[in-house]
Amino acid sequence: MNFLVRKIHKYLSFFISVQLLLWTISGIYFAFNKIELVRGEQYLKKTEESYDLSIFDFKIDKASDIDFQKRLGKEIIIINSNDSVRYLDKFGMPVKKMSSIEAMESVINQTSLTPLIAEEVLNEKAGSEFRGRSLPIYRVKTKSKDDSKINVYINMYSGNVVAIRSDKWRIWDLMWGLHIMDWKERDNIDNLFLKIFSILALVSSLTGIMLFFKLDLKKSSI
Repeated sequence: MNFLVRKIHKYLSFFISVQLLLWTISGIYFAFNKIELVRGEQYLKKTEESYDLSIFDFKIDKASDIDFQKRLGKEIIIINSNDSVRYLDKFGMPVKKMSSIEAMESVINQTSLTPLIAEEVLNEKAGSEFRGRSLPIYRVKTKSKDDSKINVYINMYSGNVVAIRSDKWRIWDLMWGLHIMDWKERDNIDNLFLKIFSILALVSSLTGIMLFFKLDLKKSSI
């Protein structure tokens, strides 16, 4: 029995040692980097807005959530329903898609970054840095005060910043993918590999504890 436990512990430990190392390295990285800085919140300007809600003089039907915002200084209303999102101006008319110039202006208004060029993102890609955001959106390539290259993603209709992606975020994303063993999309924490290795790590830990106490008991009897 003791020989079998030793064999199980030895080969399991060797098999999962690489993943355990990756869990440790990624965990250390997470512990020493603030998620707020990874998300780029330090680049956002803190502003306060005033709204005149009396200008919105129309009926709203079938809304689960309503939000009032300003798009380049002009009030708009965002209406969420179960199957759609509508962006309306003060007259209740749908707002037009922003131009690339307006997207860059939105970056100037909302961040401390300098926009360089804006391009439309139309198609979803697995593991993309803008995943989870509704398409289409603008990707505005910018630079910070220390000349770091940073991508800012802008909602085409509201003009809001929906994501800021720097090299620090990309390293975090890589570490997260290694941590949850989802190397392609880096979002699925319910994947089979993670479940299997978690169980193997548990078995390895338990067999190691068993060996420790067995050896300790033998020394005591001697």
